[in-house]
Formats: sequence, C-alpha cells, structure tokens
Amino acid sequence: MRVFVAGATGAVGSLLVPMVVEAGHEVTGTSRSLAGRERIRSLAATGMQVDSLDAESLRHAVCAAAPEVVIHQLTDLSGADGAANGRMRREGTRNLVEAAKAAGVSRIVAQSISWAYAPGEGPAEEVVPLDSAAAQPRARMVSAVRTLEETAAELETAVLLRYGLLYGPGTWYASGGAFAAALAGDPSARFLGSTVANDAVSSFVHVADAAGAALAALDWPDGPVNIVDDEPAPAHKWLPALAKTLGVPAPSPVAGRQEWERGALNALARSRGWQPQWSTWRTGFAAQRDIS
Repeated sequence: MRVFVAGATGAVGSLLVPMVVEAGHEVTGTSRSLAGRERIRSLAATGMQVDSLDAESLRHAVCAAAPEVVIHQLTDLSGADGAANGRMRREGTRNLVEAAKAAGVSRIVAQSISWAYAPGEGPAEEVVPLDSAAAQPRARMVSAVRTLEETAAELETAVLLRYGLLYGPGTWYASGGAFAAALAGDPSARFLGSTVANDAVSSFVHVADAAGAALAALDWPDGPVNIVDDEPAPAHKWLPALAKTLGVPAPSPVAGRQEWERGALNALARSRGWQPQWSTWRTGFAAQRDIS
C-alpha cells in the first residue's frame, strides 16, 4: 500500500514511519525542514520538505506521491503555542484533505485527542459528544479539534485517533522535557499542560503505542477511537510517579477537578486488536526512566 504520512518527523511520526515501512508499505513522509526530509529518507521512505500550511505545495506533494491512504500527524507544539497548534488543526487539516481529494484518496487516519469530551462522570467512550459548552480558553481548543475531525470526515473513510496524553521520546513528558522543567520551576519552560496534583483524571498513551495504533488503523472502520492506556488516573496519583521518574520534585496533592477532566476508555481500540505494549502509565513511566 502507498502511504503518505504528513508530519513524519514529529513524536509519533518519527516512530510510525519505520513501522509502516517494516510492514511492507511504500511510504512518503513530510517535514517542514531539510534535515527532517533527510531523516525520513534514512528510514527507507521518500522524504519531502513541505509546509502543510502552504496548500499548493502540499497538494503537489500528495498528488506526486499518489497514496492510497493519508496519515495525518500534523501538530505545531514545539513552542507550546495553543493558537499555532489550533491553526494547524484547522488549516493544516483542510489543506491535507483538499490535497487528498485532488489525488483521489478516500481514506485518512487522523490524529485527534481524547480530552475534548463533554463533562461527565467516569472515563469517556467514543459515543460521548465533544464539549460544545466549554468556556474559553478550552472552547478554542475543542473547536479546533471539532474542525479537524469534521474536515477529515469529508473523505469516504476517516479514522480519528483520539490519543491520550503522549509520553515517551520526543514528548513534553520525556526526561529533560517541558513538563520536567515546569515542575522544577524553570520560568522559561513552555508547557500547555497542568502541573497540579489534584483530582483531574487523565489518560496517557506511550508514543510508540500511539504510532502502533496509526499503523493498525490503516484498515480500521470509519469513526473516532480512543487510543489510551488501560488506567485513567487522577493527577495526585500519576504526577508524583512521573516526577520521581524524571528526578524532579512533585507538588503537594490538592483537591478538585473540572468536570471534563475525566479520562477515556480504550475498549473499542482493543476490540479491533490494538494491544499497547505499555498498558498502564505505571510501567510506561518506569520504562521511560530505564531508556533514558
């Protein structure tokens, strides 16, 4: 199968490309930088230097690759700029879908998130709607996610991977990353998440398991699917464990959470055969320490 990976040098994409190649597919990947293009080529894939916010360049790249499926792993998180990432979700996704249409592609696997669900008790399944009543600034994020998913769904088959919080190599939660810097009190740390050890429930997924899900989703049915581990957990449980792994001090536990901070369930993904190597953040965090 010919596969086009948009965002092939990001935290997920850099692990995904060799997986897709090893599975026997013909892969074309994009990066905004020349160095990224060369990294893709070193993985036995075709690398293209493309800015996904440049609609014409992206259309040309996708049409030249003539893929059978497009994988959307586009983000703009390096500067911890929520507005820039929202623009990528809106404009980058629009450009990618229009390029796919021009190339005659009918299937897309798109990166979404699992913390945009409406408030409720207990972790969310995919039937829960997105949080249309959210106040700002959360409303801007949810709106961008909704736009991403609705735009992707213009293609005949759109598998929407609602990832949990990504940890592991290349993520904010890696050793030496933005989360550790924020916990350590670095005033220059740029991090969009929370460092409060409260009752807010989150779901995590190791970045390698996220990449594995994108590979598996090449032949999954249409629609959203949560890609999270088996243990949604409140911050007062997972945060001290991660802080210990990273070698930084953990904040004292406090009470309270927002009603939307509920985590998500992975039963649907597991029913399709996805089996995360790290089924819980407990072992995943420890493995991250051992790797580093």
